[in-house]
Amino acid sequence: MHIKTKTGLYFGSFNPIHNGHMMIANYMVEYTDLKEVWFIISPHNPLKEKTTLLADYHRLAMVNIAVEDDARFRASNIEFHLPQPSFTITTLTYLQEKYPQKEFILIAGSDNLPSFHKWKNYQQLLDLYEFYIYPRPRKEPSIFDRHPHIHYTEAPLIEISSSFIRKGIAERKNLRQFMPTKVWEYIREMHFYEEKK
Repeated sequence: MHIKTKTGLYFGSFNPIHNGHMMIANYMVEYTDLKEVWFIISPHNPLKEKTTLLADYHRLAMVNIAVEDDARFRASNIEFHLPQPSFTITTLTYLQEKYPQKEFILIAGSDNLPSFHKWKNYQQLLDLYEFYIYPRPRKEPSIFDRHPHIHYTEAPLIEISSSFIRKGIAERKNLRQFMPTKVWEYIREMHFYEEKK
């Protein structure tokens, strides 16, 4: 019997990708039964404003740069080619059909759970897929905390956020140690997130 490869799906805007994202992905492949993590770059999260997002291809380029020398990770633009706005259930249905040899697990922050009931077809997601949850600061209790498909991990609490990085760059801070070096160089070269003069 062929055993399916357990693949973690890490959805996000990655605007920009930073060392916090990389640490969480690293933790998932080393401390859980996941064999690999795919970073799914979201073209537009229905629950977020689109105005602050860099162009899709720039965010994809930065994730590709971040994961290029690590075979455990992969950047995916799958949602760029699906109907928008993006819904996790649509993406998973597509991926499951395209990669029947994979068992997909969703990687999510604990801060997603209080609003999880707003996700499209959330009950179907819970029935069909496992979720590996990493802790986020100031998490509120959720009705989903004890669901058998919700698995809390003991990943280190990471407080770095993309919004912190965008704000810091706008304030002309040198944040090169907060993200992979080549991602920082790409941002500097393209003058992303800088305040307009």
